[in-house]
Amino acid sequence: MNVLDVLAQLGEKTSNLLQSWGYGARLLLRLLASLPGSMRRFGLVRDQVHFLGNYSLAIITVSGLFVGFVLGLQGYYTLQRYGSAEALGLLVALSLVRELGPVVAALLYAGRAGASLTAEIGLMRAGEQLTALEMMAVDPVKRILAPRFWGGVIALPILTAVFSAVGIVGGYAVGVLLIGVDAGSFWSQMQGGVDVFKDVGNGMIKSVVFAVAVTFIALLQGFVAQPTPEGVANATTRSVVISSLSVLGLDFILTAMMFSI
Repeated sequence: MNVLDVLAQLGEKTSNLLQSWGYGARLLLRLLASLPGSMRRFGLVRDQVHFLGNYSLAIITVSGLFVGFVLGLQGYYTLQRYGSAEALGLLVALSLVRELGPVVAALLYAGRAGASLTAEIGLMRAGEQLTALEMMAVDPVKRILAPRFWGGVIALPILTAVFSAVGIVGGYAVGVLLIGVDAGSFWSQMQGGVDVFKDVGNGMIKSVVFAVAVTFIALLQGFVAQPTPEGVANATTRSVVISSLSVLGLDFILTAMMFSI
């Protein structure tokens, strides 16, 4: 293989990559522009919020509880070294609402609901249901993808709030009920140190960004999946991997931006 062949293959791969990025960007713009139409048919979005929330609520709740347990245990023994065990509530709350709540909830959502969305859309593609809608002059993006997209954007912030709330209860159970930290100090330190706009607000902004990214990636991978069982399986795997990496990368970018402001 000579140099010209290598350059030709590199150019072809680069062209295909740019085309896929351009297609994804156009699809994202179409989904964002579909908000008014989706709100006019809010019943479809409501059904998707219920569907996606139910898919992830159990694992979000259980995971949040055990994360709270671990934070309460590890945080107590760390703070005890410096005589600050009373600040356990503040440590647990800030860790959850700033970072662990949005990130872990988004990762769990990507592995549970995101994979389900990709498989569902991929099977529609394999069963030619999307093609049939196009033959009937029905836009599959507006009828199929948009309600699921906005349902995911609404569902994940709610799941994030549930994760953080349950995690704080878990930290309280370990720190106050099991170890014996003063309950008044636990709650007063938390109330005095957690800012609604700076801490809780930034965490919710993260959850909305993660919701857009994870739901869009899941829908895109299902929409462009090869119409075969193997293609759907590969698309589902790609969806979880790309979504998880995107959440971690976006978390770094958003945290850097929020702390620099």
